[in-house]
Amino acid sequence: MLETLNRPLVEVAKVRHYYGKPDPGRTPVLDDVNLTLRENEIVGLLGRSGSGKSTLLRSIAGLIRPSEGQVDFPPDPEGGPATSVAMVFQSFALFPWLTVEQNVELGLEAQRVPPAERRRRALAAIDLIGLDGFENAYPKELSGGMRQRVGLARALVVNPSILLMDEPFSALDVLTAETLRTDLLDLWGEGRMPIKSILIVTHNIEEAVLMCDRILVFSSNPGRVAAEIRVDLPQPRNRQAPAFRAMVEDIYARMTVRVGPSPVGDGLFPGMGIGMALPEVSTNTLAGMLEAIASPHFNGRASLRALADEAVLEADELFPTAETLQLLRFAELDGGDIRLTASGRRYVAAEVDDRKQLFAQHLIGYCPLAGHIRKVLEERPGNSAPARRFRDELEDHMSDDYAEQTLKTVIDWGRYAEVFAYHEDTDRFSLDDPG
Repeated sequence: MLETLNRPLVEVAKVRHYYGKPDPGRTPVLDDVNLTLRENEIVGLLGRSGSGKSTLLRSIAGLIRPSEGQVDFPPDPEGGPATSVAMVFQSFALFPWLTVEQNVELGLEAQRVPPAERRRRALAAIDLIGLDGFENAYPKELSGGMRQRVGLARALVVNPSILLMDEPFSALDVLTAETLRTDLLDLWGEGRMPIKSILIVTHNIEEAVLMCDRILVFSSNPGRVAAEIRVDLPQPRNRQAPAFRAMVEDIYARMTVRVGPSPVGDGLFPGMGIGMALPEVSTNTLAGMLEAIASPHFNGRASLRALADEAVLEADELFPTAETLQLLRFAELDGGDIRLTASGRRYVAAEVDDRKQLFAQHLIGYCPLAGHIRKVLEERPGNSAPARRFRDELEDHMSDDYAEQTLKTVIDWGRYAEVFAYHEDTDRFSLDDPG
């Protein structure tokens, strides 16, 4: 009986996916991803932006076809109906000219369900998710949380086997997200939803531990399953319970560990070299995190979980910022903690001009791309070079999109540090800005 209850609904095998033009040197968004989703479980895909979580979800939904590998839906050994999926998006994706009821009925209309049956099932789904009385309202009349409830009702009304959720709470305020998350868990725990399993994409670590039976932690560039964590805590879960907080701390530590082969490069850090992709992290964000760690509350050393709570940061911003501070030697990551180096403490204590000078020294010394651009400019007649030269070098190691993001980041850092100037009108770098 247990084997029947836990039969596989989806089997993902060796999935690899690329975006953009074919290129032997390009990095896949997903690389060798394997996943089995079984009945009666909520599984979370946890990782930062660019790790391929949403790409995997869309592959399972049939919205895109993976470049390599298989997504299979094993048949029910007892001859039950074929596995079906429905998806809830981050952006609500409602038609503004349709009422709540009409939006919910869309999937049923596509299935050619008769009008009377469509209405009956739509009203039942609207009642289930707590929007009874709003059937004739339009999306513009609803709050963000209510719109997401409509999206949930639209997914549930087609009676899917699997509910796919792509960061469904990230566009909502904290209190609204908490309410909707709790209501969803109550419906799941009471068996009131017509689904057999939930697969949810999130970059919120506490949300993953709060909701999921299993968590797959994704690494980035390319996206791989870095760890699989089983969450055996009983529902409902208490965020303040020691076991809950210990699991959250453990995941923070796991997400600072790089897995797999490093990108092309050299130096002390994995991926060091001009071929290392740089995240979109502003110098204001870097300074803010340094100041937060140096505050009396942390006194130069903070757990990443506590820092995330204090600064209201999620994984998408927390980890790239912390890793950039480590790259520039202003901080060091130690498991789930981050601590300031002596240079980091000097930066926090310095005045504006001294901060910029210190940042410039570290940028040239520890960010190979910035040092490379500076060296080229110093050696060229006129101390100027086209940005295309550096884009071409980056595209030898990464996708066009990552190359553009990396160049944008180094431009922002270089401008702040006054290491070099960039002129957008001519798309050129120079040492001196005549403006």
